[in-house]
Amino acid sequence: MRLFPRAARRRLAAATLACTVAVGALAVPLAGAEDDLKDQQKKVQKHLEHAEHDLQHSSARLRKATGRLAAAQEKLAEAKAELADARTRLGAARRLDERMQHKLDAAEERLEKARAALADGQEALEVQRGRVTDTITSIYEQGDPELLAFASILDAQTPEDLTRRMAAQDVMVGRETRAYDDLHAAEVLLGVRENNVEDATNEVAGQRAEAAEHLETMQVLHAETRAAAGKVRALVADRRTAQLAATRARAQDQAVLDRLKAKERRIKQRILEQARRARMKHRGYRGTTDGLLMRPTDGVVTSPYGYREHPIYHYWGLHDGTDFGAACGTPMYAVSSGTVMTRYYSSVYGHRLYLNVGQVNGRLVTAVYNHATRYVVGPGDRVERGQVVGYVGSTGWSTGCHLHFTILANGSSTNPMQFF
Repeated sequence: MRLFPRAARRRLAAATLACTVAVGALAVPLAGAEDDLKDQQKKVQKHLEHAEHDLQHSSARLRKATGRLAAAQEKLAEAKAELADARTRLGAARRLDERMQHKLDAAEERLEKARAALADGQEALEVQRGRVTDTITSIYEQGDPELLAFASILDAQTPEDLTRRMAAQDVMVGRETRAYDDLHAAEVLLGVRENNVEDATNEVAGQRAEAAEHLETMQVLHAETRAAAGKVRALVADRRTAQLAATRARAQDQAVLDRLKAKERRIKQRILEQARRARMKHRGYRGTTDGLLMRPTDGVVTSPYGYREHPIYHYWGLHDGTDFGAACGTPMYAVSSGTVMTRYYSSVYGHRLYLNVGQVNGRLVTAVYNHATRYVVGPGDRVERGQVVGYVGSTGWSTGCHLHFTILANGSSTNPMQFF
């Protein structure tokens, strides 16, 4: 709040002496008011611009419907994120399943090859055993090779003959040894193939166990994805229901506002008629308006006069007054001496009171109090500056105890702060 200037007080005092009609209603503050104004100025410095009190411009029904819609949209967004995550994890699981299937196919193919090789090895071993049997039988049909060789050595007559007989012995014995070596090699190869079959079998068993475990994971992911999709579908329906409810509530609120505006237009016509009659009688007060009115209640400014986006309807509109935050039951004062023009209840503004305070610079100034718990004055009552006219409340479209205070100049709203 700005202090009431001395020059303005002198001019106002002179005007008061000149006429005693509406001008007298705008009397100079009493001695000591300057200190009160300083205290109030400190409170104003704490004001909170664009507070959530803007929500008062919608009904509780619409606030609830809008809240449910916002909650439904938030839940739907979360559900969509969950569904996207489930689908992503399912997609990754499917790709892993394909890779695991390829590994299993490869392992089974290796097993089949190992089994085929084992069968071939077993057949080759049987063939080799037959050959060894035939070879050894053939050798021993001629007698024990070692005895024959020994006898042959004993019969040798010359060193040369001994050398020949020993070489023949080596050939005979080597033939037997080679036959057994070939058989042993076939047996070793068969053992290797048996190990390959065992390894391939174990690998296939491991791959199948992993595939079975992954199948359970896939089934869980499929179930999660189906559940997430179902949740999204349900929330889409919930959001649609909430949208319809919010739309209906907005339409109902708009109808209420339209009726209120029609009533305000009628009141404005009354104000304009009073202003015309007042101009015909006297000029009223002319001069600075700084400090002309006192503050309507104790409390900080929680939402100033001006244009802003409506928090529910989202249109760019005028907040046609100044909100003062104060506890319910806090006294509200006549900002100047004047006459109560009308008082009524509005589902939007709650208990409402219009106070005509006189002509200021050629325009009829009317103070409007809104959302009161109750008023103690009524239409036609003459009130004095600083007199209690009612008590702060939260009636009508209100989210908490406060005073929505409006100044009308010839029926049109103007910034109340220019008068304090």
